[in-house]
Amino acid sequence: MDTVKIETGDIVRSINGRDAGGLFFAVRVDGEYLELADGRGRRIEKPKRKKLKHTQRVAYSESRAAEKLRSGEKITNAELRRAISELGGDADNEGGMQVG
Repeated sequence: MDTVKIETGDIVRSINGRDAGGLFFAVRVDGEYLELADGRGRRIEKPKRKKLKHTQRVAYSESRAAEKLRSGEKITNAELRRAISELGGDADNEGGMQVG
């Protein structure tokens, strides 16, 4: 299990489940659970709830999308997709983004 603390706005990889390998933004951290969104398969309106132990922190993002998540500003799915694709994710992949 990853010992690095995951915070809102971080980019994480799912390591278990149907979405394994996918990249997501941590939209909210709630105890041992995260709410994850990638803007495509998991939209910001209905984030995926996943246990911390089933994720791995990939990067601390300084993108505008991450800053909006941290400050609680409204964010669009397109902004999430763009930020993940800038990191190297494939914006057309269902079930989360894959690092190329």
